Amino acid sequence: MNLLEEIKSKEVPKHIAIIMDGNGRWAQQHGKERIFGHQSALDAVRDTVEAAAEVGIKYLTLYAFSTENWNRPVDEVQALMELLVSAIHQELPTLQKNNIRLLTIGDTESLPEATRSELKSAMDQTADNTHMDLVLALSYSARWEILNAVKTIISDVKNNKLKENELDEESFSNYLSTQSIPDPELMIRTSGEYRVSNFLLWQLAYSEFYFLDKLWPDFRKADLFGAIHDFQNRERRFGKTGDQINKSLHA
Repeated sequence: MNLLEEIKSKEVPKHIAIIMDGNGRWAQQHGKERIFGHQSALDAVRDTVEAAAEVGIKYLTLYAFSTENWNRPVDEVQALMELLVSAIHQELPTLQKNNIRLLTIGDTESLPEATRSELKSAMDQTADNTHMDLVLALSYSARWEILNAVKTIISDVKNNKLKENELDEESFSNYLSTQSIPDPELMIRTSGEYRVSNFLLWQLAYSEFYFLDKLWPDFRKADLFGAIHDFQNRERRFGKTGDQINKSLHA
C-alpha cells in the first residue's frame, strides 16, 4: 500500500511534534559510540522534514535536546552541540530552497555561544519563509516553560499588566514559548518508549499519540506517512460522544 496516496490531503494535522528517541541504543546495536547514533539521526531528520513539507504539514516540532540531557557525559553534550552547529549550517540551503522557516523553543540562553549564533543566523535568514515552520526544542523542558509562564504572570499581575480575572487558558498559552504555534494534533515517539518525557505538557492535552518501536535513526518518510494515516483513522472527540461528533460533521 502506498501510504502517501492513502493520506487525505485536506485532513493532515496542522502540527506534528516528535520525540526523536533511540539514537544511543541504535549506536550500541551497531557497535559504535553514542555520538555515531546522533550523527546517523540527521538522515531521519532530513527525511522527516522533507516528508512533512511534502504532505502539507505547517508546523513540525522536533524534541532535539532536553534540559535533562545536560546531565549526560560532558563529551557527549559537547559533541551534540558541535553536531547541531554543523547540521544547521549544512541544512540551511535546503531550508531556503523548500521555503521552511526555522524556529526554536526552550532555554536557548543556556546553549553555547557558537550554537546560539548559528541558530540566530539561520532563523534570521529563514524568517520570511512561509511553507512550513520547523521548530527545534533545544534545552527544553515543559515544566521549565510552565514555571516561567507562572512567574511572568505573577509579575504582570503585580505590575497591573494583567488582571487576575482575565487569566484563562488562551491567555495562559500566550505566556508559553509556543505562543505563536498551534498545539500539536499528533505526537510521535520512536524507540518503543511510552511516555512524553517533559515535552509540551500543556500543549499535548488533546493530541493523539503514536508510538513506534523503531529507533529514531531508522525513521523514514514511510513512517511519518504511516503515523498520519493512523491519525486520520481515529475519532477525535474532545470530551464529546461519537454521536455528537458525527452529527456535527453531517450538519
